[in-house]
Amino acid sequence: MTQHLEELLEALVRPALREHGGDVELVRYENGVLRLKMLGRCAGCPGATLIEGQLKPLLPELREVILVHAVSDSLLAQARAMMTRSQFQS
Repeated sequence: MTQHLEELLEALVRPALREHGGDVELVRYENGVLRLKMLGRCAGCPGATLIEGQLKPLLPELREVILVHAVSDSLLAQARAMMTRSQFQS
């Protein structure tokens, strides 16, 4: 099931997220519950809940999609770079 989910994410979800500087990571699938972590600029995006609407029609066993909210390493790196630049510009 995990491989099938990865294929669906790659085909249906990731292209749009990548256009916005983001991505998605499959954290876990268990008992009909899919946990995803939004990455990059898509971390914390409320539009990410649309993923459930894309996947449910294709996966009748999918009961719920839960977004795991955590700051991605790439977003932290971007923030650090911005902070470093602003310190030298002051």
